[in-house]
Amino acid sequence: MKLLTFKFYIVCWLFFTMGFLYSKDNIKIENIIIHENPLKLEKIMFKSIDDLEVNLIKFENKLIVLNFWATWCLPCREEMPYLDQLSINKKLSNIKIFAVNVGRDDLEKQKKFFSELNIKNLKIYFDSSGDLPRKFMLRGLPTTVFINKNGEEFARVIGSYKFNNKKFIKWLKNYN
Repeated sequence: MKLLTFKFYIVCWLFFTMGFLYSKDNIKIENIIIHENPLKLEKIMFKSIDDLEVNLIKFENKLIVLNFWATWCLPCREEMPYLDQLSINKKLSNIKIFAVNVGRDDLEKQKKFFSELNIKNLKIYFDSSGDLPRKFMLRGLPTTVFINKNGEEFARVIGSYKFNNKKFIKWLKNYN
């Protein structure tokens, strides 16, 4: 039992300290992790609800926001309206947001989720291959990944976030 407790504390310690290893600086915006060296992403693909394949390489020269969510995720439910509003923020003219469902939910359940939350500006995308949680080393939902114009992940948010934060908008505008 003592060994199990010890292992639990080690895993918790690793979980909380690894986030700081990602970080370039502390910009004092809650739960945003900025990478010291942006991570080059390769072959990131997923599908739209129209069953069209989306390849992120086609969106170079845009600020890309990938939000990973699921219908059963309560923090995702809390966060999605803020993400919807971010997508139409006039201060961020060169932004493309992809709300990618990784929960393996059926299409009707995903549509109902968006309808219940009155999501008007985002489209539903999903991970048909099931590879994205591994490729992005997701540790929980929601997770939002920010990709610069060069196709590199430069930051991420782990957990729910209110994307209408003025300090956050000002910071994100630097990458727009």
